[in-house]
Amino acid sequence: MSELTHLDSAGQASMVDVGDKASTARAAIAAARVVMRPETLAAIRAGDIKKGDVLGAARVAGILAAKRTHELIPLCHPLLLTKAAVEFAYVAEGIDITATVHCQGQTGVEMEALTAATVAALTIYDMAKAVEKGMHIENVRLLFKEGGKSGVFQAESPPSTEESA
Repeated sequence: MSELTHLDSAGQASMVDVGDKASTARAAIAAARVVMRPETLAAIRAGDIKKGDVLGAARVAGILAAKRTHELIPLCHPLLLTKAAVEFAYVAEGIDITATVHCQGQTGVEMEALTAATVAALTIYDMAKAVEKGMHIENVRLLFKEGGKSGVFQAESPPSTEESA
């Protein structure tokens, strides 16, 4: 049976038993992009969004989401994270988000990184939707993971033209 899907004796899904797995250093990096009009991006950069500091709020929301992933995604294990960080870069199309999560544990932190990037993107949308409702979120993906039995995963990434925020 796949480690991703575990059925109990009644055929119901349950958390994967990681009790016999070694505790190792785990890390994951995920990304997302919020696509918006140049005028919306300019308003965010200038601090002209009525709700306040868009990227500051999005950073905190992403970090909190990483810490609470097990409450949002069924069958995820609660993890003691040692690092959760969210960074932004301005690109011509909008804002790129990168979330990095680390822990020392028996299961990986890919879902925590993906959740952090996604919630940060949703927060940007929420903060700026009064300016532009047509924004959209795209390219939510895992960029990197290491630790555990499956080792290292590195996604192929296109070169970017970014400016850190």
